[in-house]
Amino acid sequence: MGSIQYDKLVRDKIPDVIRQAGKLPVTDTLAPEAMAAALDRKLMEEVHEYLESSSVEEMADILEVLHGIAFHKGISWEEVESARIRKRNERGGFEKGIRLLEVKEP
Repeated sequence: MGSIQYDKLVRDKIPDVIRQAGKLPVTDTLAPEAMAAALDRKLMEEVHEYLESSSVEEMADILEVLHGIAFHKGISWEEVESARIRKRNERGGFEKGIRLLEVKEP
């Protein structure tokens, strides 16, 4: 019987998906103090996958990791969204494609 080593944070239902495929997942549960680092690594993994594919699925994965980060930091998603909207109202979004090249002092 072969095995593949992973040692990475996965979505909560992945062990069930693996079992349904007739395989045996070996898992443990991260301590709360280890979650921040694991989620940071997962965010980098998902961003890298998005940069390779530009797919909507990878965008969704990034968003799910961000939801997880907020949850484990005790921040409501409403608070995150409120900060996003406030910053958008103050500084705008990214629709116009403006690139800052230089700022000159008068």
